[in-house]
Amino acid sequence: MGPASSAAAIERVFREEYGRLIATLVRRFGDIDIAEEAAAEALLVALEKWPESGVPPNPGGWLTTTAGNRAIDRLRREKVRDSKHQQAAEMYDDTPHESLGVFEDHPDDRLRLMFTCCHPALAPEARIALTLRLLGGLTVEEIAQAFLVPETTMAQRITRAKKKIAAARIPYRVPGADELPSRVATVLAVLFLVFNEGYLASGDGAPVRTDLTAEAIRLARILRGLLPSEPEVTGLLALLLLTESRREARVRGGELVRLDDQDRGGWDRALIGEGHALVRECLAINRPGRFQLLAAINAVHTDAPTAEATDWSQIAALYDQLVRLDPSPIVRLNRAVAIAELDGPEVALAQVDALGDALSSYHALHATRADLLRRLGRSAEARDAYDAALALCDNTAERAHLERRRGELVEPAGGPGDLT
Repeated sequence: MGPASSAAAIERVFREEYGRLIATLVRRFGDIDIAEEAAAEALLVALEKWPESGVPPNPGGWLTTTAGNRAIDRLRREKVRDSKHQQAAEMYDDTPHESLGVFEDHPDDRLRLMFTCCHPALAPEARIALTLRLLGGLTVEEIAQAFLVPETTMAQRITRAKKKIAAARIPYRVPGADELPSRVATVLAVLFLVFNEGYLASGDGAPVRTDLTAEAIRLARILRGLLPSEPEVTGLLALLLLTESRREARVRGGELVRLDDQDRGGWDRALIGEGHALVRECLAINRPGRFQLLAAINAVHTDAPTAEATDWSQIAALYDQLVRLDPSPIVRLNRAVAIAELDGPEVALAQVDALGDALSSYHALHATRADLLRRLGRSAEARDAYDAALALCDNTAERAHLERRRGELVEPAGGPGDLT
């Protein structure tokens, strides 16, 4: 193995171990900055020694020991070891929680850090950035590129968040039984946002950011392993896997391909099988939640061998349940798509138009209206709706799709199956 490939292999191992390493160091020393600096020093030592000695049998343990020693050396130099250890003791709550079931006997520092990164006292954008930085091991530059902000802006955002954690004395612990449901929901929302940004990326870059979708799935797998008895965690992982299973068929020639037009032979059957198994687990628990229902909807889509075989009545019934849990305008917009297949585009259009005020700045509302109007043969109105969607859409593949559909509106014509 040459120097370049050796360094790449070491950095890959480092990224895989990064979340666990940082979490352990934060718990031990009570300071995120010290943890990050010690981890970086451990990587430099690994890059120096491993090419000659080889990657050790337990690289995570080696990195943790090395980083811990470097952190202790630094604290000794700064003569603040005792105060830092006291701070760590105050942040670290080792009390087991009955709500965690089998987890309580084997606490994982990553779970504690995940709840700290997603604490409601932090701004939503800070939660995402911290999660990707501290648990995902992404660089500040990579996170900034993903969310289309300058690197200096992202660095400042992360720095402010870490200062907020210290100043507000946000605890490094798993919430108790009374807090856990709402706090888990915050963590799941962060991972869902990370995945969505990758799956329909903003800006002029690649229409799909596979690094972000893969990172969201990886973190969701970790969370599922740490909280196996929480059905919404299982539901989120199922949702991400079933959505990811269609990725290869979703963009063709730089243009977004509607679900009904996708080559189902290009779907990843292994991911679909895993996702369906997780959905069945959720059904057996019978404590439905938002992500479980979204996963079940995706299971129905991926279970259909053809677009025509899709069980729209089951999808509409699942959306009815979801609306009772989450009556947001976006959920009702998606329900209208199913209603269009059951009761026709005119019924669906009335429901979509009722959401106009709430979703006037949401490009998907206008794109959905455009397709419904197209099916009704109202081409002039459809063209205006496509224009409104294009004015608000910044994903390159989706823009290409909308532009082509608008260009096809030469004569009034209502064709079936125009909804995404």
